[in-house]
Amino acid sequence: MSPDFVTPGSVRSAAEVNDEIRALWQRTGGTLSAEERAEYELLVVEWAAAMRGGVVKAA
Repeated sequence: MSPDFVTPGSVRSAAEVNDEIRALWQRTGGTLSAEERAEYELLVVEWAAAMRGGVVKAA
């Protein structure tokens, strides 16, 4: 995986990242190699950031 795979301030939505996570699990049959595990971890971090970015604080 390239170092620029996940960029700070990503503009992808949580749904887009979630779709990629699901595709990764499907592609690997549910068993991740070390490289795939690293990709998964980056995707989860990106997904969490997208989720936080989508939360609007009530007044």
